[in-house]
Amino acid sequence: MDVSSITFGPGVLAEAGETLASLGCRRVALFTDQTVARLEAVSVARGSLQGAGLDVAVYDEARIEPTNASFTAAAEFAKKGNFDGFLSIGGGSVIDTCKAAALYSKYPAPFLSYVNAPIGEGRPVPGPLSPHVACPTTCGTGSECTGIAVFDHLELKAKTGIASRHLRPTRALIDPTLTRTLPPMVVAASGFDVLCHALESFTARPYAARSRPASAQARPMSQGSNPWSDVGAREALRLAGRFLVRAVRDSADTEAREALSWAATLAGIAFGNAGCHLPHAMSYSVAGLVRQYHCPGYPEGEALVPHGISVVVNAPSVFRALAPHLPERHLEAARLLGATGEIAAADAAEHIAGVLQRLMRECGVPSSPAALGYTPDDVGPLARGAMLQKRLVDNAPVPIDAARMEQLFEAALSGG
Repeated sequence: MDVSSITFGPGVLAEAGETLASLGCRRVALFTDQTVARLEAVSVARGSLQGAGLDVAVYDEARIEPTNASFTAAAEFAKKGNFDGFLSIGGGSVIDTCKAAALYSKYPAPFLSYVNAPIGEGRPVPGPLSPHVACPTTCGTGSECTGIAVFDHLELKAKTGIASRHLRPTRALIDPTLTRTLPPMVVAASGFDVLCHALESFTARPYAARSRPASAQARPMSQGSNPWSDVGAREALRLAGRFLVRAVRDSADTEAREALSWAATLAGIAFGNAGCHLPHAMSYSVAGLVRQYHCPGYPEGEALVPHGISVVVNAPSVFRALAPHLPERHLEAARLLGATGEIAAADAAEHIAGVLQRLMRECGVPSSPAALGYTPDDVGPLARGAMLQKRLVDNAPVPIDAARMEQLFEAALSGG
């Protein structure tokens, strides 16, 4: 079981300089995006780094929903800067960009070398990276606790990623006060990512159903549901059921936003060891094939489906289909998310789908891929893109082929 070293609580961002200095760093690259760069968080972090006597250079070109091109540009900055430490301040896109920059600057290789197969070669990361301290400003991705970096491959119009234990940040500084300025739909998108991380980890293929690896080094980072991840997933589901809607509706509800930040941490640890499955696999093609959709609260001028939205629009159809195979797990998850009353095992599918749809309505997020502009004519391309996500598809609790994937998208398009 792997877990980042974590410091959680209001104000811990101010410890960034001391933390990196204690890790032996002297020249630090601060990664962020242009929106966060204008916020107080970055000025606090720069002051902390300078106060610790560290040399700092800021890279504020991280892209929301990064691409192979933006990862490559970030890596070039890191190569030229001769940095011995990295600090990321932003959402999952910023943290993932920093992971990629740290990787390619230390172990240069053709871009697709480390990218997950079958899109890339899936080459193992050769060894440890320079220290990376991750400071999330959203309450959802859990990227500060995982060894995964996700991006859009522009030429293939497909989303994929790089996965390695070496990508996991050295330290996570999680300051929930940074979420107070987030717009409602950003909280909703990140919050549903939390929820799906936990629910997918909890219902993934059990770790003991996998064959023993040929060597210790071949053991996958995403091992399927396991007792360690179950602990974090259960609590993250309970917190999401209680606080997600409140956190979306009221930015002044500090209790709710801090609770959602803690849920994101727990879910990040859970899926960092168990892995996600079908809603995330399906989300990659939903995000990668977007044509015109734009979500309030995100940068204007380009079509973009935020990651958490692209995941949750598929979730009701997936869990309705999977519940008969794992009724007790889906019943427990439905209760943790807020389903009440007597629930029989035979009704698990309707209850888990129903509670997800209720939360989506109450948070005002799109209810299906159709609300993002997709039609039945898109089912084939969407399914093909999802099937490329072998790591995720293979982590589902039941085997999924291309025909079954198309059925899941058809159900999602009809509203779950």
